[in-house]
Amino acid sequence: MEPFLRIINIPMTSIEKLKFLSEDQVRSIAKQYGTPVFVYSQSEIQKKIDEALHFPNAFGLQVRYAMKASPNVNILKMMQAKGVLIDASSEHEVTRAIAAGFAPSSIMLTSQQFPKELESIVKSGVMFNACSLRQLEAYGQSFPGKEVSLRFNPGLGSGHTKKTDVGGVTSSFGIWHEKLMDVQAIVSKYNLKVTKVHTHIGSGSDPEVWKAVAKYTLEYAEAFPDVTVVSLGGGYKVGRMADEKSTDLQKIGEPVKQLFVEFSEKFGRKLVLEIEPGTYLVALCAALITTIDDKIDTGKNGFTFLKLDTGMDANTRPSLYGARHPLVTVKQDPSVKIEKVEEYVVVGHCCESGDVFTQKEGGEPITRPMQTAELGDFVVMEAVGAYCSAMSTKNYNSFPETQEVLLTSTGEIKLIRKKQEIPEIYRNEISVF
Repeated sequence: MEPFLRIINIPMTSIEKLKFLSEDQVRSIAKQYGTPVFVYSQSEIQKKIDEALHFPNAFGLQVRYAMKASPNVNILKMMQAKGVLIDASSEHEVTRAIAAGFAPSSIMLTSQQFPKELESIVKSGVMFNACSLRQLEAYGQSFPGKEVSLRFNPGLGSGHTKKTDVGGVTSSFGIWHEKLMDVQAIVSKYNLKVTKVHTHIGSGSDPEVWKAVAKYTLEYAEAFPDVTVVSLGGGYKVGRMADEKSTDLQKIGEPVKQLFVEFSEKFGRKLVLEIEPGTYLVALCAALITTIDDKIDTGKNGFTFLKLDTGMDANTRPSLYGARHPLVTVKQDPSVKIEKVEEYVVVGHCCESGDVFTQKEGGEPITRPMQTAELGDFVVMEAVGAYCSAMSTKNYNSFPETQEVLLTSTGEIKLIRKKQEIPEIYRNEISVF
C-alpha cells in the first residue's frame, strides 16, 4: 500500500530555496564528504562583516563578534582579517580566540560564571566585563585602580521567544539597572576606572526596544566620566525563512547615532559605539546537507515523516525553542524533475521525542510544505551558521561531531572540521572495572 501523503496546492514559487549553494554543488559535496555536513560560505560571511562595519555611528565604531555563535578557527580568522574584535562568553573562549591569533587586547570577556583564571586573563590584556555586583567586587579586590567594563540589565529585553530575551526581570544577565548606586560604591571603593558600559537585550531585537535601551545605556555612561565606549549588544533579527525579514542595520542605526550626537552636545564627550553581532554575521552563511534515511506515515489522519541522517546533535535550535530553518529538497538524481509539493514532519535521527525540525515552541510537531522527497534524496537545512554546530547536543546517542567544509570565495571546497572518530567520544572516560 502506498503511504498516505498530503499533497497540497501550494505553488512551487512559495517553497524555500537554496541560499548560496547550487543543486549540483549539494550533490558534489555530499558525494565527496558524505552527509551530514555543514557548508560555510566565505563570501557570504565577508559580505555580512562588511555590512556590520558600515553600521551608522557618530564618533567611531567597534564591531565585536560574539564567537559563541560559531567559533571555528577559520571563521575567527575571517573576522580578524577585517578588524573585528572578539566577545568571549567564557575563559575557555578567551583561550580559543588567542589560539586563533587574536591579541588579548582585542578580546572582551563577558561571562555568567566568574572566571577561575581571571588574574592571568586580565594580566594578559583581556578586558573584563563585570556582569554582577559579586563579579565587580571580586575584580576590584584583585585589580584596584584598573580599567573595567560594566554590563547592565536595563530592565528591557527583546527576542522571538523568552528563551532568547536576555533583558528584563526574567533575565539573570547583567547588573540590575536600579543598583547603579551600589555599582558606584564598589567602583569608588577600589578606585576602578569604568571605561565601557554594556547592555545586551536579546536575539531578534525590536528596533524600538533597542533604541530605548541605547538611551538608557548612555545614561549609565553619564554616571561614569571615564567611559569612552558604549557597547550595545543584542542580536539583530535575521530572517531565516522566506516570510521573515532581517534587520536593516542602516535603519536601526541612524536613530542611535543621533542619540550619541545629542549626548556629545550635552556633555562634551564623544563616545565610540560598539556592537556585538553573532547571529547577523554568520546565520545565513551556512547550510547543513543531509540525506533522507527513512520515510514513514502514521495513517490517513496522521502525518508523513522524513527522517534525516542528522538531528539535534548537529542543530538543537528547533528542539530548544521551536526555531525554524528552511528545508530544501534536492533530488539525488539530477535528471528527476520535482513537480509536487507535499507536507512533511521532518525529524532527526536521535532517539529523543524532541528531535523534530518542524515543531512549535513547546514541542508540538507541525508539517512543512516541501518539494516531494524520497529515500536517498538530500534535504538542505539553511541558515545554520549561528548557534547550530556550536550549540548542538554533540555526541547524544553517541553520534559523532558533524564535519564542516568551507566554500571559499574562489569556489573551492575545503574541509575545516573532520568527522569525529567514535573513540574520541569516550576518550576521557576512565574505567574502574
